[in-house]
Amino acid sequence: MSSSLPLKPLERVRIAVDCMGGDHGPSVTLPACQAFLTAHPDVELVLVGTADALAPAAAWPRCTLVTASEVVAMDDPVEVALRRKRDSSMRVAITQVKPDATGLTRADACVSAGNTGALMAVARYILKTFDGIDRPAIAAMLPNSTGGFTKVLDLGANVDCSAEHLLQFAIMGSALVAALDGKNAPTVGLLNIGEEDIKGSEVIKRAGELLRQAGAAGLINFQGNVEGNDIFKGTTDLVVCDGFVGNVALKTAEGLASMISGFIKAEFTRNAWTRIVALVALPVLNRFKGRVDYRRYGGATLLGLRGLVFKAHGSSDAFAFQNALQRAYDAARNRMLDQVRDRVVSALQAMPAAPDTARQAA
Repeated sequence: MSSSLPLKPLERVRIAVDCMGGDHGPSVTLPACQAFLTAHPDVELVLVGTADALAPAAAWPRCTLVTASEVVAMDDPVEVALRRKRDSSMRVAITQVKPDATGLTRADACVSAGNTGALMAVARYILKTFDGIDRPAIAAMLPNSTGGFTKVLDLGANVDCSAEHLLQFAIMGSALVAALDGKNAPTVGLLNIGEEDIKGSEVIKRAGELLRQAGAAGLINFQGNVEGNDIFKGTTDLVVCDGFVGNVALKTAEGLASMISGFIKAEFTRNAWTRIVALVALPVLNRFKGRVDYRRYGGATLLGLRGLVFKAHGSSDAFAFQNALQRAYDAARNRMLDQVRDRVVSALQAMPAAPDTARQAA
């Protein structure tokens, strides 16, 4: 666990936005960007899209418009996005956070609601991963019963992971929580089918061993195995899992929240009496809706890259996309990229065998 002093926050944050990505494109991204600029006077936006799509933003303050001639569709194969559409808004937006020959970037973070597979592939190709990190991971936050959020990774970038990959996720995720929540030693749990060390697959048991070693070395604050319900209890600040399990857990949580909201709405509109009761209970119902609304938690981080890239939900409306911009803003302002890099370097120094082992397992 790092004991270094917090890094000084950025005074001005520049965010590159893929305005063409997602199910709705500019009809959602542009209003979200305009509202975000109004709410954040210390923000500059680099809006990327076709010339026609960006025309409404031509006179906006603190905005730079960058045109792109192509768009990655939501159903485009990764190969198309990576090899054929070299001037896509997605690729151009990601390029804004790549350092030039002098080490400077045109943006501090990038946000897109586009095709997840394409975004991951293009971002990894353009930005590369940190030394010692084999695979980027998708990290997001889920609400818990403590009133806070549990950070979870990986949520779908890597279906098959080695134990070494899970160790890397724990180190990177700890840096994420430290940057966003200000916790120098965030607690880490390994998602498993039970708390006992003897449970789980061979990969999970081996990952548990590595995480315990990392905890003993002071690299992470490992608390042991956790189960699925611990994500929503807030048992640990961070939960680590492979992308298959994480994505299933995420989609299950979204589906459950939607189903419960639907049940409540159906019961309160069943007859005239329940509608009257619903009016009395409206403030409570609105607060409940807000707590389970996935749009509030938009903006998953592609963690492990040499640049900050955030993925908004493909079906995002303006409210959800604005929250994804907020995640990117918080990470960039708190210099999350530097914190991840510093923790990775510290980990490699303390465990020099880890990267070689991880590469062999990749």
